[in-house]
Formats: sequence, structure tokens, C-alpha cells
Amino acid sequence: MEPDDKILDELKKLREIQQDLLDGQKAALSIQRQQFEMAKAQFTRAEKLNDRAEKIQDTSARLMAAARKTMVFVLPVILFLLVYLTWLIFR
Repeated sequence: MEPDDKILDELKKLREIQQDLLDGQKAALSIQRQQFEMAKAQFTRAEKLNDRAEKIQDTSARLMAAARKTMVFVLPVILFLLVYLTWLIFR
């Protein structure tokens, strides 16, 4: 073999190695894209869940406020009825 043939063989080997490395990088990039898409989907789902949780908490807060306002009226009425019932029993 002549020196030029050896150099050509070595260059071909280098090109094959570089092609293998490039193929590996393409595969890694593909996997990273898939992971990015999965993370993006999870983020979207998490945002939806947070929005839903906020709506539920707002509804709960309104219900609790209404219950407090109602108790201000109902408790004195119940107390009055208990006193009246006690008076009727012991009269």
C-alpha cells in the first residue's frame, strides 16, 4: 500500500466515526425533543389543574362567607326557640 492509500483509508475511517457521532447526536436530540414535549404537556396540565383549584377555592370561600352570614341570623333564632321551649316545659 502506498502512503496515499493509507491516508485515504484513515480519512474514510475518520469520516465513518464522525458519521456515527453525528447519528448519535441526532438520536440524542430526538430524545431531548420528546422529553421537551412531555414536559410541555405536563406544564399545560399543571396549569389547568391550578386554574381548576383556584376556581374551587373561590367557590369554597364564597360558600363559607355565606354560611357565616347565615349563622349570624340562625343562631339567635335557635337560641330563642330553645329558651321558649324551656319556658313552655317548665311553665
